Amino acid sequence: MKVVVQVKLLPDAVQAPVLERTLPAVNEAATWVSVVSFEHFGLRGSVRRLRKLCYGKLKARGFGAQAAQHIIKRVADSYTTLRANIRAGNLGAQGSRSRRKAESKPIVFRPYAAHTFDDRCLSWNYDQQTVSIWTLDGRVKKVRFACSADALKQLTGYRQGESDLVCRDGKWFLIATCEIPEAPRFEPKGWIGVDRGINNLATTSDGANYSGRRLDRYRRWQARKKAELQAKRTRSAKQLLKKRARREARHAAHINHKIAKIVVAVASRTERGIALEELGGIRERVTVSRDQRARQSSWPFRQLGSFIEYKARRAGVPFIEVDPAYTSQRCPRCGHTEKANRPTRDSFRCRRCGLAGLADHVAGVNIAERGATAWVFVNVPVPDTA
Repeated sequence: MKVVVQVKLLPDAVQAPVLERTLPAVNEAATWVSVVSFEHFGLRGSVRRLRKLCYGKLKARGFGAQAAQHIIKRVADSYTTLRANIRAGNLGAQGSRSRRKAESKPIVFRPYAAHTFDDRCLSWNYDQQTVSIWTLDGRVKKVRFACSADALKQLTGYRQGESDLVCRDGKWFLIATCEIPEAPRFEPKGWIGVDRGINNLATTSDGANYSGRRLDRYRRWQARKKAELQAKRTRSAKQLLKKRARREARHAAHINHKIAKIVVAVASRTERGIALEELGGIRERVTVSRDQRARQSSWPFRQLGSFIEYKARRAGVPFIEVDPAYTSQRCPRCGHTEKANRPTRDSFRCRRCGLAGLADHVAGVNIAERGATAWVFVNVPVPDTA
């Protein structure tokens, strides 16, 4: 399985200006190639076509052979991704505003957008924790990097392919891809159901609850600060808004990582599988009041699910997604399903047998039961008809 590892570069006073000149120049060249591609081929530019038009001119601008190839490939891949998004309907239907905007102009690369380096342009020295990287001023050697011991172990043993150079808030990072082998998956002795929500970020069938109250206060505070900055309408305010948005996203990812780590650890220790509700398209299916729209749209529910899934795969824990319909309205004891079983958002009381409890806990139990049933169905051996 693929895992992304990020390390922080620590360039000195001589190395940092070289990187600061190189990355904007690379992105400016990528924008120029994008304009050429759009003028000649529209959204259909390919590596072969662009190489004939742009390779020689990129070399004349001072880019090495491998760097020029990477710029061309990056532009071609960007248009391939754009076409895929259009086909998938991610930019709206034919004639929609967002689709017209995407189709009417070439792709533009930000000055400090991430750029890809392969092993010919970037080499790693794990013992000394340094890298050697291509720049417009030649090869810059012995650029130090910092990371955790676990990240260094993953890089040393499993790094593969290309790495991305990123400049964020004046700091330099390298993002590498590691192909880590998955642990052997065990046969589950039971299941843990996980119900995701807004007030309670996650509630398991064991009764463990991860409340979102503290996070909700943090997000409301961030929203007030965001409104104050938006009212100023200055350039520095816009920069601060972007910085705050990234900080908030990192905070949410950190909380999701902690929850996922605990859930997977419990499942691994007790030799149980993990069942999650399949929430694809929830924002289109579920209607909420206006004052709740921002809360529903801003919290990354799918991110929590993806974190649990990949951590489960690394630990060899069985994982499955199930239908979420009526999980908080169904009684896990008698099976009676009725909207009145959930008189309030937090409480559950079966109208038939009288079972009562927290609605999110009941939903987690139902999800665990559906996970057990679905796992048996999915893993039934197919009879050989030959």
